[in-house]
Amino acid sequence: MAGSDVLVTSSWFLIAALIAWVVAPRVDEVSPGLGGLKYVAGFAFAVILYLSVLLHEASHAFMARHYGYHVSSITLHFLGGATAIEGEARTPRQELMIAVVGPLTSLAVGAAAFGLWFVTPDGLLLMAVEGLAGANLIVGVLNLVPGLPLDGGRVLKAAIWGATGDMLKGTTVAAWAGRMTAVAALAWPLLQERVLGRPPDVFDILLAAMVAMFLWTAATSALQSARARTSLPSLVARRLARRALAVPDDLPLAEAVRRAREAEAGSLITVTGTGRPIGLVSEAALVATPEERRPWVAVSTVARTLEPGMSLPAGLEGEQLVRAMSDHPAHEYLLLEDDGTVYGVLSAADVELAFRQARGR
Repeated sequence: MAGSDVLVTSSWFLIAALIAWVVAPRVDEVSPGLGGLKYVAGFAFAVILYLSVLLHEASHAFMARHYGYHVSSITLHFLGGATAIEGEARTPRQELMIAVVGPLTSLAVGAAAFGLWFVTPDGLLLMAVEGLAGANLIVGVLNLVPGLPLDGGRVLKAAIWGATGDMLKGTTVAAWAGRMTAVAALAWPLLQERVLGRPPDVFDILLAAMVAMFLWTAATSALQSARARTSLPSLVARRLARRALAVPDDLPLAEAVRRAREAEAGSLITVTGTGRPIGLVSEAALVATPEERRPWVAVSTVARTLEPGMSLPAGLEGEQLVRAMSDHPAHEYLLLEDDGTVYGVLSAADVELAFRQARGR
């Protein structure tokens, strides 16, 4: 749907069965005499309800694609749905539009179902229309609560981002708001009797605890991600690069190591006779090769062939550097200047160490 795979987790079948069980008595009131078929009718209502959830998520996907983002999948699960959008929004407006379209879609579906309520005859169909209207209106309103991971949290993030120019500040505030929302969800059973006029049962308490746990976990993850990203500006490829020495790929390993020490180079690059880089010597493979064997093996035996993605622009830094490394995981990368000349070698271990040190400050 929306050009993306639609996935249904096993937990969805659990919630569908639970909905069927909860709705069955109401089905029996509306259409007596169905017997066991009342559970089938309840399950059908669960399917209809989650089709509207799918429409909510598809609207996120359509808007994300409108702005040029790839959407890999839409997943339906126990507590609703999730749309896997690759990459962060580039502007506050994009963040706002991608986020708000979901709740607006749910509210529109709820309003349409409410309109149908006036012309739908009594019976199971009317019951389904009533449930669809109520559920979508509730989902639309609750999703606008300003706390991550809810859509309203992303709206709050976009608003703060737009006002301050700082995306991470927006994420941090919205994540803390999400934590407060989780606490409110956990406390809901204490207020339920005053608001709804009936005391909470075991199901209400368990559902509140599950929702609170989901919200707290997701908000905490967003907060940790924001904190981690504050350390990214310190990651500069040029600053972390090791001086590299180019050697012929058939040179004995012992001689390559001797030349590297003499030149005070931290990495070795294997090249062809014309000087074209073809491989990066693996530090781990080099260390694992006994010294007595090094005079008898070519340096190419401990080098990894340069593959697409292992050559990076020397000017990369921050999030762009991390994303480039994540797209093509490797232990070492060749850094190139704009004109194609070799600047040096970047070790993934050096980047990880710099990241940990920056977070520890």
